[in-house]
Amino acid sequence: MSRVGRNPIPLPAGTKVTINDRHLHVKGKLGELEWSLPKCISAVLEDNVIVVSRIGEAKHERALHGLSRALLANMVTGVNQGFSKSLELVGVGYKAEQRGPAAQLAVGYSHKIICLPPDGVTIKVESPTRITISGIDKQLVGETAASIRKVRPPEPYKGKGIKYSDEIVRRKAGKSAK
Repeated sequence: MSRVGRNPIPLPAGTKVTINDRHLHVKGKLGELEWSLPKCISAVLEDNVIVVSRIGEAKHERALHGLSRALLANMVTGVNQGFSKSLELVGVGYKAEQRGPAAQLAVGYSHKIICLPPDGVTIKVESPTRITISGIDKQLVGETAASIRKVRPPEPYKGKGIKYSDEIVRRKAGKSAK
């Protein structure tokens, strides 16, 4: 049995889950999320707890069991607390500005880069060198943060670029003089 999949998902107060056949609808104080379960996985709501189970014992069914439980737990957490990722701009002259819902980045190119957030995600420029991406969908928040980081990933010699706030950039030694 899957170690992750067998754990029940407790529902915080104020969370409403509707299960219609294979379609799940989770509603909380921050918003609503929907998702359809794979054919080999089922979910049951009992006593403010969601229990995810699988039909068979095939390898892909066991893999989907834990995945489905984790995705469903992320949905419950997202509609109640939300998710956020923080990015830092490192480098001389690297800065970000808030332009309505978007962020405008000056990261060493001849032009400024405008990063528009998808629906359900907000981009907030905390300071000229710090950006926070937040939303209720964990996957969408992570994808948005990754697409902003991809504009100028950190380089290993001086560490310049856009990095996650908890990321450690491994530094390389430069050329040695003779």
